[in-house]
Amino acid sequence: MGRNKFSEKEIKIIRKLLSSKMKANRGAQKMIRHTLRTVFSFNISDFNVQGEAFGPLQLDECVRRRRIHILDEATIENMKLRFAEKKQHEQAMEQAEAIADGENVDWQAVLKEWNEYYSVEDPSKMGTEEG
Repeated sequence: MGRNKFSEKEIKIIRKLLSSKMKANRGAQKMIRHTLRTVFSFNISDFNVQGEAFGPLQLDECVRRRRIHILDEATIENMKLRFAEKKQHEQAMEQAEAIADGENVDWQAVLKEWNEYYSVEDPSKMGTEEG
């Protein structure tokens, strides 16, 4: 499931992309849907009726029925920031769990250990002769 809260600017761009999708060939439609999913976290399947085309008119209907909410830019940016922080935290937790289970090696820790063992103060100078 994607987002259902967007800024006015995002809705305008999404509306233009949906309009282009309605006129495009199959390959271009796939690219537009991919852009909607990856850039805006907008999944058409969250809002459309199965088997029916989803275009700008359907988008406007979703906004009118409050299935899609339009918020101010600052609120949207704060939401995106919190989402990114949450995702980063989840990835760190998964990595820590994998390391604890012995499934993964913490290469940063191994590199630090290596540098300490070989007394490498500045890793960027490894392999250079000092004279």
